[in-house]
Amino acid sequence: RGLGENGFVVDTAGRGDDGLFLASTHEFDLIILDVMLPGKTGWEVLRTLRSQGRHTPVLFLTARDTVEDRVQGLELGADDY
Repeated sequence: RGLGENGFVVDTAGRGDDGLFLASTHEFDLIILDVMLPGKTGWEVLRTLRSQGRHTPVLFLTARDTVEDRVQGLELGADDY
């Protein structure tokens, strides 16, 4: 909501598979992912996007904050966690 209020165009998806479809069919300046999405996890979404050759910057914004979670997200190709 805050991004939209500040003039950014924002598309949202409540499910990982829907987010993957959007990110695979549109060009975005940034993708913000949660790890814990229904359908496909944020990790699965990122893994698939990177395997498709998509290099859109990805920021994980999630309650999963252990060192192992952060390492996994960054190893998958996230730009920040």
